[in-house]
Amino acid sequence: MTSVTPLWPMAARLASPDLAEGAEQLSDLIGCIYDTVLDSSSWTNAVERTMQFVGGVGASLYTKNAAMPSGHILHVVGISADYQSSYFDKYVALDPTTTVQFFAELDEPIGIEDILPYAEFKQTRFYKEWVQPQGLADCVNSVLDKSITNVAMFGVFRHERDGVADERARHRMRLIAPHIRRAVMIGRMFDLKAAEAATLADTLDGLSVGLFLVDSAARIVHANFAGHAMLDTADVLRASSGRLSARDSQADRALREALAVAGDGDSALGTRGIAMPLVGSTGERYVAHLLPLTSGARRQAGLVYSATAALFVRKADIDATSPPELIGKTFQLTPSELRVLLAIVQVGGVPEVAAALGVAETTIKTHLSRLFYKTGTRRQADLVKLFAGYATRVIG
Repeated sequence: MTSVTPLWPMAARLASPDLAEGAEQLSDLIGCIYDTVLDSSSWTNAVERTMQFVGGVGASLYTKNAAMPSGHILHVVGISADYQSSYFDKYVALDPTTTVQFFAELDEPIGIEDILPYAEFKQTRFYKEWVQPQGLADCVNSVLDKSITNVAMFGVFRHERDGVADERARHRMRLIAPHIRRAVMIGRMFDLKAAEAATLADTLDGLSVGLFLVDSAARIVHANFAGHAMLDTADVLRASSGRLSARDSQADRALREALAVAGDGDSALGTRGIAMPLVGSTGERYVAHLLPLTSGARRQAGLVYSATAALFVRKADIDATSPPELIGKTFQLTPSELRVLLAIVQVGGVPEVAAALGVAETTIKTHLSRLFYKTGTRRQADLVKLFAGYATRVIG
């Protein structure tokens, strides 16, 4: 595991913004996260430092699939390989947090007690077979992105000696999660690891997304081929006297405000410029992500063109709802009812579901009666067919 400078002592100080030392340490961590855009191999260090900052013994950047269930670990520290494998091989279907994560708001921390009473959680197979043997108590998660079937998460595992996620841990997660989200989103589009001074222009021009290197006054220092194509149509973005502007006046104000502070570094930008919506004249939707270039290892990329920020612009994904979320909204299911429905699909009959969820069979039967009533079904097999139908409809 990578050796890093502990950030635990600064946690209490973050509540006092006048303390320069705490602000400087937070700024360093944010810079470390954004430098992953240049070099994806630095994610392990960023994840470990964030784990220490939030307060945990393990952390992971991962995805989950709503329909399978399944998932994939992108970066992890503090969790052994055996437990990593067993989670997605077996326990993701038994994890009571999985269902709720697809409904969660972006960047808002979620702990076990946000989902179900802790005493009830301790009765589940997931707790007894996966959580407790590792000496863990909780995992404070933050949703970074959601698609039709997948959710991207960042989670910090809490040791039993520290207890469930408290407000301090949640506060720290709120401070850092938006920056992880921005780094992940931009990293999907662009990896600057090989973009040295002599090859930067070729790297930028090879991107399929529009990319603009700009200064704090919105002056365009460089645009790649895709960016020039957007400017030529002047449908979403325009160039006037060398300055970049958005067609929509509200979006243009947000863009200029973000650019104005981007030159002051990562902390100054804060959550501005994360997934800024842009709308074309025909109603086609785009999304823009702003990455400061004046901090950390990114300074080299910016100095090549005297730019203070990189703006990435791509077409927005079609708004879609995951199968569990769609079923829940359609039939007005409570979180508990939806949890039982998914368990029926993934685990089996009433005895198996009751054992997996750590509740009495009579409780499962009560939820089943409500599910039958709300969905107009009569048998468990009908619920399985119902879910399969919604999953096929959404995915197809």
